[in-house]
Amino acid sequence: MIQERLFALRDEKFGDFHSSLIPGLAREKIIGIRMPAMRKLAKEFAKEPEAAVFLKQLPHTYYDENILHALLIAGMKDYDACMETLEAFLPYIDNWAVCDGLSPKVFGKHKAELLEKIRLWIPSEHPYICRFGMGMLMRWFLDEDFQPEYLEMPAAVRSEEYYVNMMTAWFFATALARQWDAAISYLEQNRLDPWTHNKTIQKARESYRITPEQKEYLKTLKH
Repeated sequence: MIQERLFALRDEKFGDFHSSLIPGLAREKIIGIRMPAMRKLAKEFAKEPEAAVFLKQLPHTYYDENILHALLIAGMKDYDACMETLEAFLPYIDNWAVCDGLSPKVFGKHKAELLEKIRLWIPSEHPYICRFGMGMLMRWFLDEDFQPEYLEMPAAVRSEEYYVNMMTAWFFATALARQWDAAISYLEQNRLDPWTHNKTIQKARESYRITPEQKEYLKTLKH
C-alpha cells in the first residue's frame, strides 16, 4: 500500500518545518517527506499498476499523497491522458505547494491546446485552478510564444485570495523581466488592484533580471 511506503520515508523535523510554510494546512495532514526521496518514489511507483489506481483515489488524506500525485502527472508522456488526469485532480488542490509543484513536461509539445485550457483555468473561482493557470501561462508563454494580449488574462483576475493575488504579482514581475515593453503599461495604467500592483513592483525590484534604471522607474509607479 502506497501510504505505508510514504510513512517509511517520514522525516518528522522536516514535516514540522514544511508545515510552517503552508499555513491553513493541518500539521497531521503532512507526513514529512523530503523532495529527493519523493521524486525517487514517484519514478519507481509510476511503473507499477497500482499507480493508475492511486490516481483515481481522490481526495487523498495526506499532503504528501497530493505531492506524489502531482509528480506522477508531471511525468506522464501522453498529452491527452495527462490532461484528463490533471483536470480530475485540480479541484482537490488546497495549497500553493502542490499547485506550484505540478508542471507536466509534455505541455511544452502541445502549446496550442494548453493555451485553450489556460483560458478556462485563469478565470476559475477555485483559487488553485486560477493560480495553476497563471503559473502555466508564466512558464510557457512569456518567451518565444509570447503575445501581448496574453497579459490580459491575469490582469482581469480580481480575487480576495492571497495566493491568487501573489501569483498575479509573481506573473507580472516575471513578465516585466521578460517582456518589459508589453508589461509595464499594466502598471502605468493601474490595471491591477493596488495590493497586487505594489507587490508586483516589490518583486520586480528584487529581481536580478530587472535593470537598475527599470527598478528606479518602477519605484515612481508605487501607490
